[in-house]
Amino acid sequence: QVQLVESGGGSVQAGGSLRLSCVASGDTDRHYCMAWFRQAPGKKREGVAAIGSDGTTTYANSVKGRFTVFADNAKNTLYLQMISLKPDDTSMYYCAAAGPYWRAYCPRGLSSTDFGYWGQGTQVTVSS
Repeated sequence: QVQLVESGGGSVQAGGSLRLSCVASGDTDRHYCMAWFRQAPGKKREGVAAIGSDGTTTYANSVKGRFTVFADNAKNTLYLQMISLKPDDTSMYYCAAAGPYWRAYCPRGLSSTDFGYWGQGTQVTVSS
């Protein structure tokens, strides 16, 4: 099992940047797919980006070119660098993990049902 704790959320103006962090603890010496999801009030939770243990990344079309997911394995930390933020990016952002797997792997489609471990979330608010 893994435990996930996010940080780095906040309030920014449109066009601004934020970096979210997610520290993983527990059974981290195995292959997990790590991902960021977000959920705004009244909306479904949606996948934002994912990264496998081999560094392969996947992004939602709505954030491609603006968000970058990366990991520092030595620190057991997942990051989401967000630039050119828009008011539509306002959401609670969650870190999630799927696995463990026998090899580097990420489920296709960024579906929340594939991820069994979740952090508590960090709020991102973008004002126009």
